[in-house]
Amino acid sequence: MHLTLPDRLAALLPEGRRLPDEVWRRRHRVLVWVAAVQGPVLGVLALATGWSPLVALFVPLAVLYPLAFLALPGAGRGVRSAATSASLLAASVALVHLLDGLTEAHFHFFVVVGLVALYQSWLPFGLALLVVLTHHGLAGTLFPHAVFGHAAGHHSPWTWAVIHGGFVLAASLTHLAAWRLNEQQGLRDQLTGLANLTQVIERAGRLLRRDDRPVSVLLLDLDDFRDVNDSRGHAVGDRLLVAVGRRLRGCVRPGDEVARLGGDEFALLVDGGPDVARAVGERILRTLADPIAVDGRALVVHVSIGLADSTSVPDRAADTLLRNADLAMYIAKARGKNRLVLYADGMAQAAQEKIVLLEDLAGATSAGQFEVHYQPTIDLSSGTTTGYEALLRWHHPTRGLVLPAEFIPLAEEGGHIVEIGRWVLVEAARQAAAWSAQAGRPIGMAVNLSPRQLADDDVVATVRAALDGSGLPARQLTLEVTEGVLMHDVDQVVGQLLALRALGVRIAIDDFGTGYSSLSYLRRLPADIVKIDRSFVQDLGSGGRSTTLVASIIELARSLNLDVVAEGVETPEQQAVLGRLACSHVQGYLFGRPQPADAQTPPGLGPVAAVPIPRGPLPACTDVQVRAAPQP
Repeated sequence: MHLTLPDRLAALLPEGRRLPDEVWRRRHRVLVWVAAVQGPVLGVLALATGWSPLVALFVPLAVLYPLAFLALPGAGRGVRSAATSASLLAASVALVHLLDGLTEAHFHFFVVVGLVALYQSWLPFGLALLVVLTHHGLAGTLFPHAVFGHAAGHHSPWTWAVIHGGFVLAASLTHLAAWRLNEQQGLRDQLTGLANLTQVIERAGRLLRRDDRPVSVLLLDLDDFRDVNDSRGHAVGDRLLVAVGRRLRGCVRPGDEVARLGGDEFALLVDGGPDVARAVGERILRTLADPIAVDGRALVVHVSIGLADSTSVPDRAADTLLRNADLAMYIAKARGKNRLVLYADGMAQAAQEKIVLLEDLAGATSAGQFEVHYQPTIDLSSGTTTGYEALLRWHHPTRGLVLPAEFIPLAEEGGHIVEIGRWVLVEAARQAAAWSAQAGRPIGMAVNLSPRQLADDDVVATVRAALDGSGLPARQLTLEVTEGVLMHDVDQVVGQLLALRALGVRIAIDDFGTGYSSLSYLRRLPADIVKIDRSFVQDLGSGGRSTTLVASIIELARSLNLDVVAEGVETPEQQAVLGRLACSHVQGYLFGRPQPADAQTPPGLGPVAAVPIPRGPLPACTDVQVRAAPQP
């Protein structure tokens, strides 16, 4: 793109300090209007003060002439600000001469300096200084009585020109400093000191206007940040945002921009293509994996990141680039959070479908669209069913069966999970009580609690009400939580779990080994059961390392007096290995798929045709280091 000389001079200002286009245009319109009005007013003043009609016509033309440069094709900021400033300054010169050097008339120059300060550029200031020096020095030498209203100016015009120039320079510096401060307040986030949305859009627009150079945006949203505010308070949440902002600044290059868009959303403007931006995003995920100390407590923050680059923006518009990154970020949340997703065609439609699905979720519970399916838990030594896990299913009126992996994250994000979880708890407790009465023996029921439910202050009262309403003994109810709930606030989570356990219910750690496994966390948790994730069970019998890892988890649980349930058992070989490892309980398709209550074998409690369990010595588990597997 070709830049005029004034534009090149204006570009010498640091990029971060240039006004956004929208703000600059708004101010420019006001200044043009002021300049346009001054011409006719000075013409009327010339006639009123006794000047000839020719002078009264010439003065407005001289004042308005510079504005003609605004009509030049391709005139940039520099040309337009210089033309408007020249018109305003011409009015100052004319006013001094029309009033025969009246001292008060010179104050018009300072008014003009304040006006051109709106441009926040050195070019109008430099033009004002040049006009003042030339007018007071040269014109003061040729026409001293018309410029200066005092004798000192008549004898030493250049001395007084320098004095006036000094005043103009001082006024220029004062105005510029004031507007710089105002600009920083308008373009910076007050909490973190990072750039704000206005600044990001402006800078992205300038980068996108360059020819054939890639630009990328990373849009970040903190996962489950609302839980931090709810459990720890907004003051802690604010300090956490400040700490996250500092870490983000450490992940970018000097030429990149970090911004907070509001709430818990951040954006990174990367001067480069998707490969460079992806490297930055992966660096962020690694950096935020380390706990952040806030008020002496460690909080681990995870983020969902959407990445979009200029190749996805045919119109090279900044708002389109940000929108694409935002769509990719929502897809990252829908895919399980704590990951980076690159924008691709079709995501806009997927996002729209997500919005519709989220709206449908709001009334799904009252409309009776949810159903609880139950999957049996088997005692591996006897092959009998000891309990069930309650699993939610959504029968959408138009889309049919919607998978839990698709709607559960939406329910958590939209805040519907608390209401839905309460309904599931009541249904599952009622069903467990009914099956226990049929079987004549206790039948356990496991119900999942989401992080949002656990952060709810009413979760203890909700569980108590479900137990009281169903008549189910508390010891028959197991509440399952994933390791991820530990990362928000361990002390708060432990307190809630202790309060739940005080009711008599059991606590299980679900999907053990896939999240944030730590012996210190496991030691502190009031847990009764460890559930081994299906990703480890699937490899059993294949000769891989999963056998050693599963054996280690079982030995660890046994040493802590915890029961073990292996999930996802689908083959006799997996069952056989778990039997040799002395795993106490199992779940999986080999023993029964999740089904509605009325589809279970009445009463759904008889012995399961179990594959004979090979007996033999357990594999050695000494000197085995248990490590957490990465998030799937």
